[in-house]
Amino acid sequence: RVSFMNNQKPQKPTLSGQRFKTRKRDEKERFDPTQFQDCIIQGLSETGTDLEAVAKFLDASGAKLDYRRYAETLFDILVAGGMLAPGGTLADDMTRTNVCVFAAQEDLETMQAFAQVFNKLIRRYKYLEKGFEDEVKKLLLFLKGFSESERNKLAMLTGILLANGTLNASILNSLYNENLVKEGVSAAFAVKLFKSWINEKDINAVAVSLRKVNMDNRLMELFPANKQSVEHFSKYFTEAGLKELSEYVRNQQSIGARKELQKELQEQMSRGDPFKDIILYVKEEMKKNNISEQTVVTIIWSSVMSTVEWNKKEELVAEQAIKHLKQYSPLLAAFTTQGQSELTLLLKIQEYCYDNIHFMKAFQKIVVLFYKAEVLSEEPILKWYKDAHLAKGKSVFLEQMKKFVEWLKNAEEGKQQLSSHVE
Repeated sequence: RVSFMNNQKPQKPTLSGQRFKTRKRDEKERFDPTQFQDCIIQGLSETGTDLEAVAKFLDASGAKLDYRRYAETLFDILVAGGMLAPGGTLADDMTRTNVCVFAAQEDLETMQAFAQVFNKLIRRYKYLEKGFEDEVKKLLLFLKGFSESERNKLAMLTGILLANGTLNASILNSLYNENLVKEGVSAAFAVKLFKSWINEKDINAVAVSLRKVNMDNRLMELFPANKQSVEHFSKYFTEAGLKELSEYVRNQQSIGARKELQKELQEQMSRGDPFKDIILYVKEEMKKNNISEQTVVTIIWSSVMSTVEWNKKEELVAEQAIKHLKQYSPLLAAFTTQGQSELTLLLKIQEYCYDNIHFMKAFQKIVVLFYKAEVLSEEPILKWYKDAHLAKGKSVFLEQMKKFVEWLKNAEEGKQQLSSHVE
């Protein structure tokens, strides 16, 4: 019995050892990037350039091949035709395929068809989403290693994928790489990218995507520091046929400048800086950032009204407002040198009194105060009364102004009679 057991013992380990070895070898083949690459390239050579067949092949291969582990290899092949070495060159000793973005025709239609391949693949295998995003970030950093035509195709493809939501706009961070910016690669790439993105959607959709990832104020960083001006950006992108992007950036810059102006104004007011200093500062900002007087007068009004804790009682708030506004009327008068600015201020006052219910009865008192302080003149007040007022609280405010407007009209007629009499 003993010898029988001894005979049995050696066989068991050899049997399991052999099975173990075989399994290990299979596993190694399955997770080897060169094996993976060969399988994909073999499959692509069979599908040829029929992109629908490519999409079907990729869909079916996901069940057999480990996309999760070799996402980078998969995307390298689909974009560049083979595995990429650091810097963006194709590894020499590897097999490659012409069924890829870089070997395709350089036109929007072809890139839209390739975008569909990526879309279908990522929709089918959701876990590839992150790997694809990382791949695109890497490809953008490798831009200098690609030819101009390859960069153009990649830019078009990226724009389309940003438009349909396959990619997130945060990938654009890679374009702010110092070397790419310095050599003008980032700006040239951005032109092609934004063209295809806007072509798929529109500038408003692009703006929303950029705002979501806080990129809306960073586009000027596509240029070196000494060229980061609205003028340079605007000229470059307008000449490239992207006027809407130039206007968007100009507008963003202007919004930023206006916010900055309001913040600084409120600080100056709370410090009690002399009006002459504030006026000088505002005029410089207007010139520097091309801000109109109409815009400035609304900023000053908002700043003036936000420096006070207003009384909650309607009968007391009017008195408080008059006292406060009387103090600031020289500041407002400095920026109502045009009839249009006066009308803009009037509309702003109407809107404010309507939105802040305690001020409803104070509207006429504020207008009269500003008339006496030479912030507002007859003509804009009469125009506002006749047809330029807002719908907000219209009947209440027109009723309040009725007597004053009558008086103004009579005074105006009196003045005209007097001047014709003198003549």
